[in-house]
Amino acid sequence: MTDLNKSNASNTDIDKSQTDRAAINSQQVSIKSWSQKILVVILCAASFYGGWKSYESNMVNECTANGGQMVEAQKTMMCQLS
Repeated sequence: MTDLNKSNASNTDIDKSQTDRAAINSQQVSIKSWSQKILVVILCAASFYGGWKSYESNMVNECTANGGQMVEAQKTMMCQLS
């Protein structure tokens, strides 16, 4: 009978430690997924901004290659050909 009680006690300890590990792992996955989502948003924003500036630069280069000059309007840039 004593062996049976020891066996049950050790099984309970194992179950509790597995439950604790599962709780910790689920928290780590949750934190990891949030950090990955934030990283993806930051990378998308950086990619968008880089693409926008690249487009702007290409338009300026095309304007100057055609003998024009960039003129800044209020919120837009215009190419004025001379």
